[in-house]
Amino acid sequence: MAYSTISKPSLHFNTKLYTGNASSRTISGIGFQPDFTWTKNRGNDDNNYLFDAVRGTTKYLISDSTAVEGTTSGITGWNADGYTLGSSPGLNANGVTAVSWNWKAGTTGSGTTTGSGTGKAYSYSVNTTAGFSIIKFIGNGTAGHTIPHHLGAKADFVIIKGLASGRKWSVGSSGLGWTKELFLDATNAANTSASPWYDTAPSSTVVTLGTGSNGNTNDETYIMYAFSTKTGYSKFGSYTGNGSTDGTFVYTGFKPSFVIIKNSSNAHNWTMIDDKRLGYNDKNYVLFPDLNNSEPTTSESDIVSNGFKVRASANGVNQSGNTMIYMAFGQSIVGSNNVPAVAR
Repeated sequence: MAYSTISKPSLHFNTKLYTGNASSRTISGIGFQPDFTWTKNRGNDDNNYLFDAVRGTTKYLISDSTAVEGTTSGITGWNADGYTLGSSPGLNANGVTAVSWNWKAGTTGSGTTTGSGTGKAYSYSVNTTAGFSIIKFIGNGTAGHTIPHHLGAKADFVIIKGLASGRKWSVGSSGLGWTKELFLDATNAANTSASPWYDTAPSSTVVTLGTGSNGNTNDETYIMYAFSTKTGYSKFGSYTGNGSTDGTFVYTGFKPSFVIIKNSSNAHNWTMIDDKRLGYNDKNYVLFPDLNNSEPTTSESDIVSNGFKVRASANGVNQSGNTMIYMAFGQSIVGSNNVPAVAR
């Protein structure tokens, strides 16, 4: 069994559903103060809006677009149990159903980047217990530029976005290998290049960058979300599709609360599921990080007590012979509180 030191995962990641009311309000019941909040209007076609405490309140990025960082009356502040929400129609239109996925970082600091080239300023917020950090840094345009991530363990999944230049969302994963790159905002298959990661896997202290414009242009500002595996709570890997409705079973060692999947071999959309919308088999409806589409009544995977089981032949999650990468967070089978997680 997968024992975990994280006895209550909902203190580090939680999904929150709410209905918009077109006025300023507090979204509570998350269980902690979020430092990274990803929001999506489920009822209408609208963007995926991403906020974090390192960039600051009201500042958003859009995962389904290369657009520059914008400002909106979206998240106007964070508190001990959630966040305050403004009247932004994309997040809080009257009667619209919405979802937010929330991660806790928390310990803050700043410093100077390392490795090749000129050191540049960076600031960060990190949660070493749950293996998550947010780093805002300045590129230096030199291959071998290293960005401290402060996780205390090797980073297994990294997302980088330039704030001011319309750059693409660069994604690296241990499930993909660090000679390749995906784009969160696009359907593209994995691109083989030394430009994003300098063909170097992240260490327990830094992420190494090449000269790619999506992550290391000189004097441009970037945001990085870095994740490390925590047994019984998070896992980042890959599986091979079989093209069948009796699809691949992916063992995580915990009951997933949130999963993102991408076919890295071919051009298909990213998909994500969670245990709240509707959150039971076989109604784990998908949403799309790279699309502004409203929530369809499409279910592709079952969530079970120790992983997820693909139940669709859809090419985006199960094309025969193709490699799918994934990231998953959830509830340990048995944690330090000895509470078992059960499937439903």
